[in-house]
Amino acid sequence: MSSPAPPASKKQRTSKGSNDDDGIPIPEITQLDYVNLTSHSDAFGVDPIPISWGHPNPSIRGPVICTVRHSSQRNAIGAHSGSYCIYTGLAVAAGKLNPDYVPNLKLTSPVFKIGPHASWSDPKKMASIDPFGHMTTEAYEGYLSKGFDIRPTIAITKAHIDLPETREAVAAGRLVPDGKILLSTGQSVVSKAAIEPVWYLPEIARRFGCTETMLRQSIFRMTNGMYPELITRPDIKIFLPPIGGLTIYIWGDPDTIPDEDIELTCRVHDECNGSDVFGSDICTCRPYLTHAIEECIKTAQRGGAGVVIYFRKEGRSLGEVTKYLVYNTRKRQEGGDSAENYFNCTEQVAGVQDTRFQALMPDPLHFLGVTKIHNFISMSDMKYNAIVNTGIEIVNRVEIPKELVPLDAQVEITAKVFHGYNAGEAYKGIDEKELKKTVGREYGYDDKPKEKKNVVEDK
Repeated sequence: MSSPAPPASKKQRTSKGSNDDDGIPIPEITQLDYVNLTSHSDAFGVDPIPISWGHPNPSIRGPVICTVRHSSQRNAIGAHSGSYCIYTGLAVAAGKLNPDYVPNLKLTSPVFKIGPHASWSDPKKMASIDPFGHMTTEAYEGYLSKGFDIRPTIAITKAHIDLPETREAVAAGRLVPDGKILLSTGQSVVSKAAIEPVWYLPEIARRFGCTETMLRQSIFRMTNGMYPELITRPDIKIFLPPIGGLTIYIWGDPDTIPDEDIELTCRVHDECNGSDVFGSDICTCRPYLTHAIEECIKTAQRGGAGVVIYFRKEGRSLGEVTKYLVYNTRKRQEGGDSAENYFNCTEQVAGVQDTRFQALMPDPLHFLGVTKIHNFISMSDMKYNAIVNTGIEIVNRVEIPKELVPLDAQVEITAKVFHGYNAGEAYKGIDEKELKKTVGREYGYDDKPKEKKNVVEDK
């Protein structure tokens, strides 16, 4: 792979670009009927708004400028809304959206406060989220009043969550409505934050053990050259990747989260549409998620807080198509869907077992100011290690109760525990013999008669 172009020479900010009274530049509005080719270094971000990632003062740190209205002043590569930015383009192409439209943010400010926390100014703890992404109207009001189009990358609101499993827990007596955290209807009251990824590339590269140049080249190459600025503008360090973000759900008072003396229960959950939404029983995702929510509610009722961080990392970040191809491979392989070959099937189809790479995962915990988790609802050693390696203490690790593991998910849980997932007391009996004999449900894809095996059967 060829080396990137040498850094573009940064132009001195011109006198017309700022006012003496406040130091905030005057916005330069891009004419959107003209297309700038970002493959040319002098056509993008030639006069970028300075940004000092990691500075604790948002005014000095500077805003992330990644909208289309200020091409010459942009200080970030990519576009807002992650993969949904393509739909914005479709809306403009269909004549449904004026490309010059600037959102009215007057009534959008957070409904509860998060931060600031000391971790916000430490790139080793905050490199995949803009910690000031929810403070746009507050921290950058001066820029907005001058006409800059600056978009929030975090939105904070509240909601009621209505889950059948929660209502079942109330009916069974495991949960008792208190009228505040849990209502008599079975609904729970949550605070929540939606977060779009904002990457500080030097720190992202450090976490993945590569040079920033290698990181930029790899993303450029594997996106078929989607972002030329990764190569042509190594001086621009911020990247808004076209990937899914995450949502934080909080039960209880968010202000208690940084207090190590107040109980905190937490689950970090990766999206699984088939299970989380539609109840597929081939994995433990939904039952583990709903169990975590139940534990979060209980913790909040005891005066603590419960947190679920829901990442959009479908199919171990390999995507749902790849995941379904793996399912077919698992079911069709010689000997059936076996725990013994659970991970091999993924690698056979995708070339790798997992691309979630938990190096970025702890950032939302640091965004919340977490320094201690009393109950971690997860069996994943990769998640556990990633979290504690950033300085967060985990006291208890909570496995999914055996009675919640679906029939066809016995393959998954057996393979994961055998290969190193934290077993807890419930799964200590899983050995190589158990691994070899655990086989999943047969689907008969090819309409061929099957020999009788020791398989999971519906009762």
